[in-house]
Amino acid sequence: MNTLESLKDALIGCLLGTAVGDALGLPMEGLSRQRQPKIFPNIDGYHFLFGKGMISDDTEHACITAQALIAAWGAEGEVGLVSEKEFIASLTKRLKLWLLALPAAAGYATLRSLLKLWLGVSYKRSGVFSAGNGPAMRSAVIGVACGDDFPTMRTLVSLSTIITHTDPKAGEGALAVALAASMASRHIDNPNEFLERLDMLTDGQDFKALVKAALSSAISGQTTEAFAASIGLERGVSGYIYHTVPVVLHAWFRHPADYKAAITAAIRCGGDTDTVAAILGGIIGARVGKAGIPTKYIHDLFDWPVSARWIENLGAALAEAKATGTRHKPPEFSFLGKLLRNIAFLFVVLVHGFRRMFPPY
Repeated sequence: MNTLESLKDALIGCLLGTAVGDALGLPMEGLSRQRQPKIFPNIDGYHFLFGKGMISDDTEHACITAQALIAAWGAEGEVGLVSEKEFIASLTKRLKLWLLALPAAAGYATLRSLLKLWLGVSYKRSGVFSAGNGPAMRSAVIGVACGDDFPTMRTLVSLSTIITHTDPKAGEGALAVALAASMASRHIDNPNEFLERLDMLTDGQDFKALVKAALSSAISGQTTEAFAASIGLERGVSGYIYHTVPVVLHAWFRHPADYKAAITAAIRCGGDTDTVAAILGGIIGARVGKAGIPTKYIHDLFDWPVSARWIENLGAALAEAKATGTRHKPPEFSFLGKLLRNIAFLFVVLVHGFRRMFPPY
């Protein structure tokens, strides 16, 4: 990736791809693979709010990470270098404020970790022993922005991980997502090459065995839904990173440049659909850019203050910070606006929960 425009295209695609996947999967979160198509027979558009889509914590964490990256480039006066200290400081501050805005949902490990941060615990000790999906939600944008420098990418993914999750499995999954997004943004879609690079980045043999199984399954032509069932996820994908990331990678291997096909395949696996689709959307969005995401999906994102336009501006700002290697002020949004939005969002979520009490089962 040698030009500002290609970098901007990849970063905007990554962030918008995350948001669209998140919004498409959100209404179906928690539904089993069997019941989901009975309530939602098609995934051609959004089903959250009268045909419009809204984002959840998956997109918000990706955007917070992008803001922290912008703040970190050239922060110590060194052009082209990322300040690890500024990155973790900015990420910590923004995650604490995110919790203060009363999000409708947060992973249990993330919630406990952020409460510890509010109590004055250092980020080095705030994480809890968990292998949830939180770190993977934040790592795709790191991969796109820093994938040309593996040591920096690995360090930033590690920092982003330990702030909430200390189980090494969480770090392995997050690093795999960052690597996939990095390769996708550079139009490298070879699964075997992915596995070779992953071997250089992590020693987790159990995790690499799952990745190899996903690779073999995709090459054989098995559907993502069938692959998920083959690794014990017959009812749906859980919030465990060793379940989520192999399914995400399988969908990427099967549909590396087809955003709609990949996201649909992932959502139809059931379970934690918004997170699976958000992580996958970040990877494939980095490959296809904004132009490769169906226009209707972007147009029908109905959210504020983190709107599709704001997300696009954020991606452009990160590209500019990376390209110049100098410190920039990240795009911000209204905290009060976010708080009011979250209250309204919670009401819609409760309506969806009430709907699930009724047929079809």
